[in-house]
Amino acid sequence: MKRLFTLVALCALPVSAILPPPAMAQVAVYDPANHIQNIYQAIRSLQQVNQQIRQLTNEIAMLENMARDLETLPDSIADDILRRMQRIEDLMREAEGIGYKVEEIERDYEEIYPESYGENPPENEVLVEQARTRWKQSRTAYRESLQVTAAVVSSARADSEALDRLIGSSQSAVGNLQAVQAGNQIEALQTQQLMQIESMMASHYRAEALERARELAEAERGRARTRSFLGASD
Repeated sequence: MKRLFTLVALCALPVSAILPPPAMAQVAVYDPANHIQNIYQAIRSLQQVNQQIRQLTNEIAMLENMARDLETLPDSIADDILRRMQRIEDLMREAEGIGYKVEEIERDYEEIYPESYGENPPENEVLVEQARTRWKQSRTAYRESLQVTAAVVSSARADSEALDRLIGSSQSAVGNLQAVQAGNQIEALQTQQLMQIESMMASHYRAEALERARELAEAERGRARTRSFLGASD
């Protein structure tokens, strides 16, 4: 019964007497000094970000320049140079008779172009066959000289076109490596041309030397035949 009276008394009290009073709302306080400090920090952070961006931009530009410096030429004339020089070398190697080797000259020259036939020259048929061999040697040497000259002239046309391409590549080079490569290839082209000129001169002088040797040998053959004839007359 006592508990019942207590519940009735509580119900009679106003609600405000039962619930706790609400908490008071906090009022924000503006601090100018703190606000300025926050602005300074934001500015410094932005400056640091801008500096990092500039550094990254410079590094990217440096890498791009390095890539251009290391970029190679799109084409090369090295294979063409080697092919043309191989053609000249093949022509020189295919020389008939006495060629360009020292051992060939030492072995065959005295036999084909004798300095003297001695007191007892060979039979006339042998002298005629030797003369024909020498004539064939001279004729072949001149033909080979013309072949080498023709190969050099043909190469000169291709070299002119290659030189134009290399000069254009040098002028439009995007980096140091391309410019250096173009210069090296131009020097290689000039070296190849000098080597071709040397080969052409060697071929020409060989033909001239063999012809001169033939003339000397023919003069000696004539003297040998004269001595043989005079000896036979006696």
